[in-house]
Amino acid sequence: MKCPFCKGHDTQVVDTRESEAGDSIRRRRRCVSCDKRFTTYETVELRMPQVVKQNGMRSEFDTEKLRTSFKRALHKRPVSTESVDAAIDTVTQQLYALGEREIGSRQVGEMVMQELLKLDKVAYIRFASVYRSFQDVDDFADAVKAVNTAPEPPADLVS
Repeated sequence: MKCPFCKGHDTQVVDTRESEAGDSIRRRRRCVSCDKRFTTYETVELRMPQVVKQNGMRSEFDTEKLRTSFKRALHKRPVSTESVDAAIDTVTQQLYALGEREIGSRQVGEMVMQELLKLDKVAYIRFASVYRSFQDVDDFADAVKAVNTAPEPPADLVS
């Protein structure tokens, strides 16, 4: 760590303490060159992966776009805001857990579909019809068959 006073590169850690929340570490340091003391903080920096679109373009992951997708699919459906927030958190945590720098938009879409299937079957069909570009009634029929064979979500997810 470089000294903020003399710009010397030789510093010693005098004291280390973890924050009460446990999400950062405070370090008290002393510069060997000028003998001045200063404090540094160490925190975890989590970055969401960039989303690679079908056309190869890359964009930053946007939670609001994710929320908009859920809202459109769940429009006028009896699903609580808390359940939607939990689904968004689940998708976000899955993306963090991948640890990748980039992720395909298709993979994000599949994650959204998994969560919608747990929340509301009609919303799942709505999203799938746009996401998978259904062309005719047979595509809808196949999706309905798939939904009917999917296991029921736990009762605590139904509001």
